[in-house]
Amino acid sequence: VDRTAALRNKLNGRNTDVRFSYTDILVKMAATALRSCPIINSSIGEGSITIHDKINVGVAVALDEGLIVPVVKDADRKGLKEITKETRDLIGKARSNMLSPDEMSGATFTISNLGGYDIDGFTPIINLPECAILGVGRIVRKPVVNENDEIAPASVMVLSLSFDHRVVDSA
Repeated sequence: VDRTAALRNKLNGRNTDVRFSYTDILVKMAATALRSCPIINSSIGEGSITIHDKINVGVAVALDEGLIVPVVKDADRKGLKEITKETRDLIGKARSNMLSPDEMSGATFTISNLGGYDIDGFTPIINLPECAILGVGRIVRKPVVNENDEIAPASVMVLSLSFDHRVVDSA
């Protein structure tokens, strides 16, 4: 994720009104990917699969009382700055118990980032009726083999996509 880190640093260096997080960038990346792979942006019901037109990304927020998932609606149609401001607002409301029911409903895909808790990787549990969730681990420096077949240090992040096989590949 060295390029992603460089992008985040560049964006944060140019913008004084917002501070971009990795979660914000992943919300935008996921929303863009979901537009290209609509079967992942679906839900499963009794005997049917619904592929959603809207891409609404839930962002899991840990509270003392448990987990809550506010929703960035139409994330694929928003710029990164708008996603960042909205995510900050939603997380703030979640932590102060001020989210409206509308702000917690309608997710078609969820991101759960445990990187801040020094978790490398994990298997997130799908929020039904969604068919997938992305688990995000922390960023660590590790030796990797680069494009020149050399061992070099790089920043890596474990991403874990849990998905319902019944929807994705009918298995």
